[in-house]
Amino acid sequence: MIFLKKSYVIKIIFIQIGGVTVTGGEPLLQAKFLIELFTKLKQEKIHTCLDTSGMVILTEEIRKLLSLTDLVLLDVKHINDKKCKDLVGFSNQLELKFANYLSQQNIPIWIRQVLIPGITDDEQDLLVLKDFIQSLTTVQKVELLPYHAMGCYKWKQLGLEYPLNDIKEATVEDIKKAKKVLGIA
Repeated sequence: MIFLKKSYVIKIIFIQIGGVTVTGGEPLLQAKFLIELFTKLKQEKIHTCLDTSGMVILTEEIRKLLSLTDLVLLDVKHINDKKCKDLVGFSNQLELKFANYLSQQNIPIWIRQVLIPGITDDEQDLLVLKDFIQSLTTVQKVELLPYHAMGCYKWKQLGLEYPLNDIKEATVEDIKKAKKVLGIA
């Protein structure tokens, strides 16, 4: 990130937009690089943000990176462990541990979840999610992202069957209902 010192224009752009957000794929898989990047950004007083699923083991390297992180956008795939495994193929235990660690370290969090009708919109699950979010002390924002099928064409191009083919897209009404259950309406 040496170009920050050489280019006044880029430095101004970063400052004007408020900081740098690293997303992916999964940015935590590049922790060593991000430690170097975030260290330089912090020296320049530039806000750092990670957009992650948090589905990683909390190694010393990850902890070091998080100590350099001003905000984490945390995607909670599903609060119910079994349903999470069915949806993404993995347990939610790492991401929940990750969220608790962020809270314990006083790192601001924005919780985000894709609202998928019939999958992530069950009222009981949303109430459990609400309780979990309330157990965290550093959550600044909760966002529900409406599921859409815009990416299904990619699956077709690859000759694959889209696994959510029969799922309807989330409506404004679906989002309002879920927000009401979460108490963020």
